[in-house]
Amino acid sequence: MNASKIAAVAALSLFAAMGAHADEADSSQFAVKFEGNRTRAEVQAEAAQVAKTRSTEPNGSRVLARVNSSVERDAVRAQAAEAVRLGKISAGEVGLI
Repeated sequence: MNASKIAAVAALSLFAAMGAHADEADSSQFAVKFEGNRTRAEVQAEAAQVAKTRSTEPNGSRVLARVNSSVERDAVRAQAAEAVRLGKISAGEVGLI
């Protein structure tokens, strides 16, 4: 039984040691060589142009234009109150059951 425990501990220590050597410590895989053919002035001009034309408004946040209606506000309120009295629509926190 002691031999099986020793073998298990040895296997676990071997597994842990293998995981410790997974990569180099200096993160050399992130060092990428890049050579561009544009000048600094061209890049800055392009960035300035994008900043001028970019919209700060999030997509989908526009409000629709106001719709003009021929129905008076009091008439709409009266119709809504009558619909609540007749039970056609729910009122308050009561949902449709």
